[in-house]
Amino acid sequence: MPCLDEAAALPWVLAHVPAGWRAIVVDNGSTDGSAELARSLGATVVHEPTRGFGAACHAGLTAADADVVCFCDCDGSLDPRDLEPFVRDVAAGRADLVLGRRRPRTRGAWPAHARAGNLALARMLRRRTGLRLHDLGPLRAARRTDLLDLALTDRRSGYPLQMVVRAADTGWRVEERDVPYLPRTGRSKVTGTWRGTWQAVRDMRAVLAEPPGTGARPTREGSTR
Repeated sequence: MPCLDEAAALPWVLAHVPAGWRAIVVDNGSTDGSAELARSLGATVVHEPTRGFGAACHAGLTAADADVVCFCDCDGSLDPRDLEPFVRDVAAGRADLVLGRRRPRTRGAWPAHARAGNLALARMLRRRTGLRLHDLGPLRAARRTDLLDLALTDRRSGYPLQMVVRAADTGWRVEERDVPYLPRTGRSKVTGTWRGTWQAVRDMRAVLAEPPGTGARPTREGSTR
């Protein structure tokens, strides 16, 4: 769970982590006490000094030790409980990467400009990889070792996109499930500012321009890499 000043949302988010799961909160330079609060609520806290959404996500991935790992924002817009069927699909070998297609519950949950940008990105991804996805949201699940084998390099806003592009290039089975999308707590660090939006667009364009990668194919029961 990448985290940058999400103290207001953390209690709700961590209370909705399924029983028996290990919550890893990656603090990316918070100044509002997020790290201390997360630790007091039972989460494992990892400090990632390099700023960037991808840097935080990758730090959490390397700190995890579970076979199947999940990603979820800490802003209260997504419910971690919705990840349970994602994990079942990956663990059962029905999919290699499962993504959450965000379905807004209220009009203000997903600003029009952010939704339009996401739609355009999905179309560019389809042209690049052939994947017919509708959303590139942060809620997702896959096997930890397979994700590490993708050798992801983006450490900013392009990280989630690079994960999908490289997964497609290496033959992963990528699935999409509808999930409720709630109004986030606080302002988005990406789409909440023009600077953040422009940086995200630049990062994602660079990812889409990459030549097909050479990451290892996912491990499946009865097969080898």
